[in-house]
Amino acid sequence: METKTPSSNFIKTIVAEDLASGKVKEVVTRFPPEPNGYLHIGHAKSICLNFELADEFKGRTNLRFDDTNPVKEDVEYVESIKQDVQWLGFDWDGLFFASDYFGEMYERAIVLIRKGLAFVDDQTADQIRETRGTLNSPGIESPYRTRSVEENLELFSRMKAGEFADGQKVLRAKIDMASPNVNLRDPILYRVLHAHHHNTGDQWCIYPMYAFAHPLEDAIEGVTHSICTLEFEDQRPFYDWVIRECEMKWVPHQYEFARLNITNTVMSKRKLKQLVDEKAVDGWDDPRMPTISGLRRKGYTPEAIRAFCREIGVARSYGIVDERMLEHFIREDLKLKALRTMAVLQPLKVVITNYPEGEIEWLDAENNSENPEMGHRQIPFSREIYIERDDFMDNPPPKYFRLFPGNEVRLKHAYFIKCEEVIHDAEGNVVELRCTYDPETKSGSGFTGRKVKGTIHWVEATHAVPAQFRLYEPLITDEAEDDGQSFLEHLNPNSLEVLEGFVEQEMKDSAGGDKFQFFRHGYFNVDPKESTVGHPIFNRIVSLKSSFEVK
Repeated sequence: METKTPSSNFIKTIVAEDLASGKVKEVVTRFPPEPNGYLHIGHAKSICLNFELADEFKGRTNLRFDDTNPVKEDVEYVESIKQDVQWLGFDWDGLFFASDYFGEMYERAIVLIRKGLAFVDDQTADQIRETRGTLNSPGIESPYRTRSVEENLELFSRMKAGEFADGQKVLRAKIDMASPNVNLRDPILYRVLHAHHHNTGDQWCIYPMYAFAHPLEDAIEGVTHSICTLEFEDQRPFYDWVIRECEMKWVPHQYEFARLNITNTVMSKRKLKQLVDEKAVDGWDDPRMPTISGLRRKGYTPEAIRAFCREIGVARSYGIVDERMLEHFIREDLKLKALRTMAVLQPLKVVITNYPEGEIEWLDAENNSENPEMGHRQIPFSREIYIERDDFMDNPPPKYFRLFPGNEVRLKHAYFIKCEEVIHDAEGNVVELRCTYDPETKSGSGFTGRKVKGTIHWVEATHAVPAQFRLYEPLITDEAEDDGQSFLEHLNPNSLEVLEGFVEQEMKDSAGGDKFQFFRHGYFNVDPKESTVGHPIFNRIVSLKSSFEVK
C-alpha cells in the first residue's frame, strides 16, 4: 500500500492535540461494522479514515463486528467484510466481536440495576414507543419504573435464563423521561430474543442493544477516538452516560463526521439488501452496486478508492459528492497501467477487396502511448476485419468524418481504407462494407501524402476473439422515497446493456481482474466471476473522458 498522509481535518487536529497534551499515549481507533450486509463505498471512507489516522500517528486500529442482532447477521457477511478491508490495503491490529463481551456487558447491566439506574419493563414495544414522547412533549414514565432493585435483579436473571418469550420483557435505563434528548428517555438496554447467534450459538437468549453495547466495546478495547457518522451525534450523551454509570476504567470519546453521499448512488444498506433480496441485481457484487465487492468486480482498484476517500476529506457538514469524482480517480489510476487495445462492441464486417486473399500481416502497436515501458505488441491484419457499426453511416450529416460511401479513413495502427460498396439485407440493414486500402499509407511508414480526418478502430476477423461487453449506467435515476417497495420503482431500466462483439487475439486468455483501455470505448475489467477462457466478459469500469475536474 502506498504511504500517503491523509489531508488535515478536524479529527486529525483533535488527535494531534490529544497526543501533544498527554491526554492519550497511543491512538487507538476501530472500524465497527455490523455483519448484516456487504460494505459499500461509504464504509470505505470510514475504513480509510480510521486506519490511516492510526497509521499516521503510529497507533492501532481494531476491526470489530457489532454482532448484537443475530436475526440479521451471518458469517457470510463477516468474511466479506474482512476480505474488503484487506483488499482496500489495510490490516487490523485486533479482530474482535461484540459477542466476545456479552458476559461483561451483562455484568455491567447488573451494575446499573444495583445503582437503581436500570429496570425491567413489561410494556410492549408499541407501548414504549407511544410513551416515549415527542421533541415538543416529555415522555411518560413506565408503571414498572419503580420496581425494587431486588425485583429487577431477579427478573433480569430470569430473562437470561430464558423464562420469557420474545418481546415479553426488556431492560431499560432509568435516566430522564423529560429529557429534551429523546435518546435519554429510558432507552432499552436489553431485549429477549431466542435466536441462534453466528458466534455464540444458543448461549444467550437476551441481547444488548447497539447503543448500550457500542460504548462498552470501545471502553473494553481502550479505543481513544471513537469516530462515527453524524446521525450518532444525538446518541453521544447516552454513550457518555453508559461509560460513566457502568464504571468503565477506560473512557473513550466519540467524534462525528458527515457520512458520504454520492449522486445517483444507493447508500443505504437496507436498500442494497432489498435490491439483492428482490433479485433486482445479480447479488451483492453486481457491478452496478456501490458495494466494495461490486466496485471490485466492476474493475475499481483499491488505489483509486483510497485516493477518492482522501480527496473528499472529512467534514462536519453534510454534502453530496458528484459520482464523476470517483470515476476521475479510477481513470487517473489506470491511465498508465492499462493495456490500450482495440475491441469492437457492435461489429460490422468489412472486406478489403484489393488486399491479397489468405494473407496475414502483423502490425506493430504500442501497448500504452503514455507509458513507453509497457512496450509493443503485434496485431494481425488481413482482407477481412470488423469495425464498429457506429463508425459507418449511409447518409452522414455534415462534419461526419468516419466511414461512409466514397470516404476514406485511417484504421488505427494500419492503413487508409475507402468505402467503395455497401451491402444491405432484404430489410435494408447494412450487413457488409466493401473497401479498398492504400498500401502506401501504413502507420509508421512516414507517409506524408493526403490526409484524412477520421481514425477508427477495428479487429482482424480470422483472429478475432468473441467477447461479451457489459456497459453500466447508474442504478437509480434519482433519489427514491424511503418508503419500502416504491424504491424499486426508481431503478434505471437502462442500467445494464449487454453487447456481443470481438477483441484482439492476445486477449483470449485474459484472467479475471485484468484491465484494459479499449480505444474510444473506455476502461474495462475482465469479469472475475463469469468470464471464461476463449470467451471473455468485460465490464466497463468507466468511459474515457468526463467534463468533471477535481478543483
